[in-house]
Amino acid sequence: MQDLIYLRSYPESIRQQVSLLLSQGKLGPTLQQRYPEQQHNIQTDKALYELTLRLKQQFMKSSEPISKVQFDPKIHVIHNALGTHTQITRIQGGKLKSKNEIRVASLLKQLPLPILQMVVVHELAHLREKDHNKAFYQLCQYMEPQYHQLELDLRLFLTLRESAEGV
Repeated sequence: MQDLIYLRSYPESIRQQVSLLLSQGKLGPTLQQRYPEQQHNIQTDKALYELTLRLKQQFMKSSEPISKVQFDPKIHVIHNALGTHTQITRIQGGKLKSKNEIRVASLLKQLPLPILQMVVVHELAHLREKDHNKAFYQLCQYMEPQYHQLELDLRLFLTLRESAEGV
């Protein structure tokens, strides 16, 4: 079985199923069937910012404001995951000012909209929960009930992408 780096934390049975789908050339068609519309119109930083604010307004009205949301071509899939959240704190005139920024990998422009939304939900959840703990994942599921399936599907897309590059 090949090294499925994006699926290392998943059970052996899932990794075996994915290996079989890959070896049979069926992983791509399976994902295509699950996500027939793989292109979406969130292609600019402005559109990404608007999507993020809509989700924040719907689920996290009382959370701290977000000052910046953008696609980042420098985010490397393995080392930095697919998104980052930062809180920048500065002292201005004796006051402590804080700004929240969210950056997501530009690669997400090429993946289906539900996958992009799942990553945005993940980063929004970090506004309240800094760690990947039970409360964090409960918040993610509150905002996106299919969160765990979408996370697996994202990993499947990345696995397919890597196997295609390795061919």
